[in-house]
Amino acid sequence: MSEPLLVLQAERRLPPAHLPSVLAAGTPRRALSLRANFSWTFAGNVVFAGCQWGILMVLAKLGNPLMVGQYALGLAITAPVIMLCNLQLRGVLATDARETYRFGTYLALRVWTTAAALVAILVIAVAARYQRETALVVVAVGLAKAVESISDIAYGFQQHHEQMDRIARSMMLRGVVALVAMGLGIYMTGSVLVGCAGVVAGWAAVLFGYDLRSSKASMHEIMAVRRTPLALCSLAWTAAPLGIVMMLSSLNVNIPRYVIQHYAGERSLGLFAAVAYTMVAGTTVVGALGQSASPRLAQYYADGQIAQFYSLMRNLLAVGALLGLAGVTVAVTLGRMILSVLFRPEYATAADVLSWMMAAAAISYLASFFGYGLTAARQFKVQAPLFAVVCASVVVASFILVPHFALVGAAWATITGAVIQLVGSAAAMIRALSQRTEESAQ
Repeated sequence: MSEPLLVLQAERRLPPAHLPSVLAAGTPRRALSLRANFSWTFAGNVVFAGCQWGILMVLAKLGNPLMVGQYALGLAITAPVIMLCNLQLRGVLATDARETYRFGTYLALRVWTTAAALVAILVIAVAARYQRETALVVVAVGLAKAVESISDIAYGFQQHHEQMDRIARSMMLRGVVALVAMGLGIYMTGSVLVGCAGVVAGWAAVLFGYDLRSSKASMHEIMAVRRTPLALCSLAWTAAPLGIVMMLSSLNVNIPRYVIQHYAGERSLGLFAAVAYTMVAGTTVVGALGQSASPRLAQYYADGQIAQFYSLMRNLLAVGALLGLAGVTVAVTLGRMILSVLFRPEYATAADVLSWMMAAAAISYLASFFGYGLTAARQFKVQAPLFAVVCASVVVASFILVPHFALVGAAWATITGAVIQLVGSAAAMIRALSQRTEESAQ
């Protein structure tokens, strides 16, 4: 008997009152169209990304590059840990076309892994021997990301049912709350730590007041899963490769930042982080499209509709190419002015870095769409070794280039990783679709 079947049977032995199925966790509304889902997701991501960008602007204009560097270091330290422990459960849930696991199983596993992530972040902050203020900022950012990770699994429930409007409303609310909390904290106290504490409190209110309620989640679901540890272990084993992939993906972004902080300090890291965040404009569109299309891609693949899968993927890649070209053009022609207006004139000295980072973004947009396709096709294991190679290449490139070319070298290292990721993801996607085509023909 196969492992998924054993898990299903184990879960079905639970009384329905204690652990409702995904559908019974609240009768979902009718799924929205792909266009409506994209519109809502795009709006939510734009508002959230804009507010995150606003946080950097507040730090840059009311503070200084050192404060931006502290916040950026907090994100760089906590992101890989959170990504690893999250196991990309949202993507696994959203693309679980067969509904192999119940929502309570996903939620319970996310709670446990988030607790483990917080412990790891605390250990890192202490062991790294940062200055006291910097270490506390790292821990506070970790707390905020922990709260966000629980909201994220609630998003997976809504994404599974193609109801992205609920996710969008939550993201808009969380974005505004974070910007207001950070702005007030910096303005009133001049402390990044106070601002981060406000973000934690605001996001916790959104989590319990909206996210968990909209997904009909309850502690009963989490507690009931303790009776089926096999389900938790099986889900963790299934998702573990994606957790590794997401950690490596985060490291690919943050390794150049670690090297900058090591060689040039937190002020230079602040300059680089502000410039690099301009990539978010295109990433917002890519994320909205990828998240909206993932359930549809997963269904096409599961049903053997490879022609439809190919068609949707081609459309996604075309959008990615256009976004990348537009980003590079804007950076080359208007980069200096954009950095001066968004931050301060001193940031305009990194205009050449912006151009190179937008080139890296253009490549990464295409690679990201291939990644969404691989996840929709349930190709989890192949992604881990691919991202390990990408991560190793970024490490080598960063330590070679950053000491000699400073921030531009960090941008070149980012491009190196993006190219390898694109080539590897495309090859894995073609191979997976070829195999599925052969299976459908038999």
